[in-house]
Amino acid sequence: MGSFISSSILLLFLLFPTIIQHSKPAMSLPLSTNSRWIVDKEGRRVKLACVNWVSHLEPVVAEGLSKQPMDMIAKRIVTMGFNCVRFTWPLFLITNDSLASLTVRQSFQRLGLLESIAGIQSNNPSIIDVSLIKAYQAVVSSLGKNDVMVILDNHLSKPGWCCSNFDGNGFFGDQYFDPDLWITGLTRMATLFNGVTNVVGMSLRNELRGHKQNVNDWYRYMQKGAEAVHSANPDVLVILSGLSYDSDLSFIQNRPVQLSFSGKLVFEVHWYGFSDGQAWVTGNPNQVCGRVAKDMMRRSGFLVDQGYPLFVSEYGVDQRGTNVNDNRYLNCFLGVAAELDLDWALWTLVGSYYLREGVIGLNEYYGVLNYNWCETRNSSFIKRISALQSPFRGKQTYINLPSLHTIS
Repeated sequence: MGSFISSSILLLFLLFPTIIQHSKPAMSLPLSTNSRWIVDKEGRRVKLACVNWVSHLEPVVAEGLSKQPMDMIAKRIVTMGFNCVRFTWPLFLITNDSLASLTVRQSFQRLGLLESIAGIQSNNPSIIDVSLIKAYQAVVSSLGKNDVMVILDNHLSKPGWCCSNFDGNGFFGDQYFDPDLWITGLTRMATLFNGVTNVVGMSLRNELRGHKQNVNDWYRYMQKGAEAVHSANPDVLVILSGLSYDSDLSFIQNRPVQLSFSGKLVFEVHWYGFSDGQAWVTGNPNQVCGRVAKDMMRRSGFLVDQGYPLFVSEYGVDQRGTNVNDNRYLNCFLGVAAELDLDWALWTLVGSYYLREGVIGLNEYYGVLNYNWCETRNSSFIKRISALQSPFRGKQTYINLPSLHTIS
């Protein structure tokens, strides 16, 4: 493969982060896969440039709806250059009748979040007295009206912040992670959004982890989940995460996933600066980048050379720009993501949370929107990632030559 990050790509991001401009032709849905690329109905590549929108915490309502109208948030997503939202949801939203029957108002009342109720009543009155799942559907619809694609991400089972090894949500058989109930939930969610055009994919489970994780159960249940989703909704991409907080898919190298369908399988991986502790601060950044990038290729990046799309469904940095570890990691990430021309989803859209880990109104410094969701937190960051929001390879390269996987 030669040097991993070509000097021209790396210099592009370090020196001229906004120089590349791309036209964005209208796409034809649904999406499918062509070797390692995601393509539209006409066979044209569609690069997923997504942002994560959280809806899996205790209120089970998309964050920010007490701050701004959902249509305004959707329009801001588009303005920032994103074409897609990875929209999180907890399994109990669709499988627990007592939770699913709550209205938005009732959900916030049980948590004592009266200020949030007033905010939603003001900014999004149409959802305040509808069920939680109807409110979730309303956000998906609003995104669709603004031509934003959606990936439904089953983030965990019991609503709350993710993740730890001991939260009961980590792996099949954990306290809140019944495999059969999970299959039921995936099937219901896939069925519910069958025919909703802008729902283009379903991520089966976020960050599998914990002492129970093992490869054999991964194949047993992830393949069942994939089949269930495809049977209920053949249009959506089926996105599979790995082990160890979605950092490891290396086991697939010698044991391919076996499915009854083709043209829909995508793998996902997560990559943060803190994934390597403080290595970016304590070590030489160039050497750390080389080591970390090599390890990423061993654990997940090899999939593009095996002919599978690889979706970095979470990456992100402290938007204040003061975290040296994050800043150095970002330089490396942007180079690698450009070199491989990966699909991705930034963590996170969220400027603040209704309630996170017991804290009301927590400010999210990884969020691209500010605390009140009314403007970007760091406009220079948005400009910098804009170079990644469209493909680096022309139509003839990524459609007619699907076996070409490296940039010369």
